[in-house]
Amino acid sequence: MLNYLAVMKIVIFLGAPGSGKGTIAGRLAEADAALRHVSSGDLLRDAVKRQTAAGVEAAGYMKRGELVPDAVIGQMIGDYLSGMAGECTVLLDGFPRTVAQAEILDAVAGRCGAELTAAILLDVADGIIVERIAGRRVCPKCGAGYHVKNIPPRVAGICDECGAGLVIRKDDNPETVKNRLAVYKAQTVPVIEFYGTRGLLRRVDGAGLIDDIVRMARRAWA
Repeated sequence: MLNYLAVMKIVIFLGAPGSGKGTIAGRLAEADAALRHVSSGDLLRDAVKRQTAAGVEAAGYMKRGELVPDAVIGQMIGDYLSGMAGECTVLLDGFPRTVAQAEILDAVAGRCGAELTAAILLDVADGIIVERIAGRRVCPKCGAGYHVKNIPPRVAGICDECGAGLVIRKDDNPETVKNRLAVYKAQTVPVIEFYGTRGLLRRVDGAGLIDDIVRMARRAWA
């Protein structure tokens, strides 16, 4: 049995690709030291890099071109929570995306005594999503993210952090975005219903100004 030491709350961020989950959760964590933004994608990359037991297992699936099983991602989240001490609120971004993952998260939270406080859904229309993703840029060197309109770099096309040239991610082209939205609706809408029936769902309009969305999101579980 894992020895979890942390006493914490978990707030889940839900929303379509490009709805701003990572941006809003990141802004909240930057403004409050009691909040921790945890991206499942970042956890996966870090676990693979550090060669943790779950990371080594995940790397094997990735090398074979297979999806990393839900249970392995759940283990990575559990490993992260087990290394935390003291009271804090974890802002979980990117997990769960399916009902099966939501049930795994319930089990992980139960083992560490964490309280699942809220699931915040960032509501954004499909047309706005496509427009947002079309403007996204990423630094291939340090991973910093930008948007040509909403979060522009100081110098167009150049990363503020390391000076590398920004690129468009392969999965940010319009056709891929439409497919990702279809997958999101098929997989994640049941998750929204899952948390809605438990009284944990909080809807936030994600189409306005970033500062306004941050304030609404913070009030959603306060």
